[in-house]
Amino acid sequence: MSRTPGSSNALAVARGDKQADLLLFGGKVFSSATREWVDTDLAIADGVVVGWGRRDARVRIDVTGKYLIPGFIDAHMHLESTKLWVDEFVRAVLPSGTTAVVADPHEIANVFGIPGVAALVEAASTLPFTFAVVASSCVPASPFESPGANLGAAEVTELLEDYGAIGVAEVMNYPGVIAGDPEVMAKIEAAGYRRVDGHAPLVTGRPLDAYLVAGVESDHECTTFAEAHEKRQKGMWIFIREGSASKNLNDLIETVLLAGVDRVALCTDDREPSTLLEAGHINDCVRMAVAAGVSPEEAIVIGSTNAAQYHNLYDLGSLGPGYQADVQVLGNLVDFKPEMVFRRGIMVASYGKVVPGAVPSRPVPDWMHSSMHLGKDITEEELAIDLRADHTYRVIEILPASLSTKAIEVRGSDLGECAKIAVGERHRETGRIGVGLVKGFGITRGAIASTVAHDAHNLMLVGALGEAGDRDMAVAASVLSRIGGGQVAVLDGEVLAVVPLPIGGLISTSTASQVAAELETLEFVAKTKLGITHPAPFMTLSFLGLSVIPELRITDLGLVDVVNFSITSLEI
Repeated sequence: MSRTPGSSNALAVARGDKQADLLLFGGKVFSSATREWVDTDLAIADGVVVGWGRRDARVRIDVTGKYLIPGFIDAHMHLESTKLWVDEFVRAVLPSGTTAVVADPHEIANVFGIPGVAALVEAASTLPFTFAVVASSCVPASPFESPGANLGAAEVTELLEDYGAIGVAEVMNYPGVIAGDPEVMAKIEAAGYRRVDGHAPLVTGRPLDAYLVAGVESDHECTTFAEAHEKRQKGMWIFIREGSASKNLNDLIETVLLAGVDRVALCTDDREPSTLLEAGHINDCVRMAVAAGVSPEEAIVIGSTNAAQYHNLYDLGSLGPGYQADVQVLGNLVDFKPEMVFRRGIMVASYGKVVPGAVPSRPVPDWMHSSMHLGKDITEEELAIDLRADHTYRVIEILPASLSTKAIEVRGSDLGECAKIAVGERHRETGRIGVGLVKGFGITRGAIASTVAHDAHNLMLVGALGEAGDRDMAVAASVLSRIGGGQVAVLDGEVLAVVPLPIGGLISTSTASQVAAELETLEFVAKTKLGITHPAPFMTLSFLGLSVIPELRITDLGLVDVVNFSITSLEI
């Protein structure tokens, strides 16, 4: 069976034998199936839509002339990237009309393993929100990363069978998939009838054929129309991403304009609190799609219905009778800012604000505040590199508005635009540090650091070249070790600004507005005091340790040549 059967009471209301709980009358109800607007009333009982048309109801709300659409669904995201605990995240996105997300908790899994995922699932279970979890398949993302836990095929199966995971999360080790690695294939096979999400940046042609034959069904890493369109042509689902760092919607929306909405959904992947509060969530993606030429009806489908269809969330994505009553009431089809949001027929947000008391607070287990295990202080001597003018070095070059990097070669005499980058292992007290060079931050003095470092979430450091930069990097490492993780900017040994993230070194205990203000201050001082020119330095830094996105990355094991999937040397 697909959709959950309605209660006997809901069935009686549908027949007209009993009174509905709620009637939204006078509006235009969106039919996801036919993409039409139907002038009718919407009756709700026991949390589900029980019928269209006039009925008796205990509560009646006049929505004359308004547009009624399903709640939006994020097809792929990571809660940890918002830096908000699950209750505060829900408070941040409900007013934007998002009533469901499909979350890959591989950030918390890399730090704490299954207990971390279990704590997240438990915290989300009583919230007025559908927080669907997929089983993290790449913990670690590759053999070149050092996480706090490892999830093999047995652990993936445990998440599916014992913790309600609805599918297998993005399989980032795409070289392993393409090569038929037995361990990777065992995780895919564990999905059974469930979906298997992908992560295949720049994979096309025969490698893509192999990736699909292996059983992977979706991808959110497309960056060009040609890449996205080939994947759709071959039957792959495409999740068009518009995050805080990776902004792909305007580049990929052409595939929708050309070939319609089949096998397309929207996702945010990684959005900062400031983006959630200022721009919104999936409603922002829908708004952008409409501005780019997609019809409002098709934009709504890729923002709700298609994600529900792909992820087998059978109760969601439609306002037809029998579906869960997750309803948005819109005043127009331009800005997609809902005037009212209902979840299971209960109003949870009104005119951009959460209804008081609608989202209960969920405590964080005390043990999740203990995740910094460097073993010893990182010293400036460990960060030093003997750079010589007549030698040539491999440098990570950051690309604008992209998670991808370029591997470039720079002479020691031409390193003026480069900075030092380092990764310190923080889970198992190994004391291991990888050191390299990076171009694109623009940092000329001081240092920044972060324990948000996809996906192993070790300690990332960037500092100006020279002994002063090394000292500030060491100070930054010490500060984050002491406070339990976070992000920090340091100059001349002094802390300029810090964002504490004590939950696993990833998540704050503060509100969304407080975290957004802290992050704004941090980025302001980094740009004005340290000379940083990159528009999103901390978000970008957090991805430079992810060893499965081309071309060059760095982990505690050293520089990773992602194209050849091997460790490489700093000096050529």
